[in-house]
Amino acid sequence: MTAARGHIEVLHGVNLDMLGARDPLHYGTLTLADLETQIAAWAVELELSASFFQTNAESEYVERLHALRGPPTQVDGVILNPGAWSHYAYSIHDALELTGLPAVEVHLSDVQAREPWRRLSVIGDLCLATFSGKGPEGYRLALSCLRETLGADV
Repeated sequence: MTAARGHIEVLHGVNLDMLGARDPLHYGTLTLADLETQIAAWAVELELSASFFQTNAESEYVERLHALRGPPTQVDGVILNPGAWSHYAYSIHDALELTGLPAVEVHLSDVQAREPWRRLSVIGDLCLATFSGKGPEGYRLALSCLRETLGADV
């Protein structure tokens, strides 16, 4: 049995569980729990629902993406913030491709204004959009992008 249309999975990667303790200039002061509460509220405003997953193990992130494969699937779209894995983890690229789901990439910090190695995203070519440097607001924008993409299907 599939869930109601409009369900978005938000996958947080490596070190995102340390939000609130990481450099506030780049990542802000919200904890991961605070961020997820805000994302869930934005999802409700957009008539979506959200579920969350975080891990510091790349293999678990890949396995979670594998679990989202469909049909049937419990998820209609995915928002990814893989953290540093965005820049080199082709295993995540391949797993995301296998899902066949509409996806949006989000980074709290402005990765284009940081170290050169952060400017490459190995998942960007599979995503509808990337929101970087907008802090938590990037997740609201990602939800809106997915809502628009799903359109009448939700």
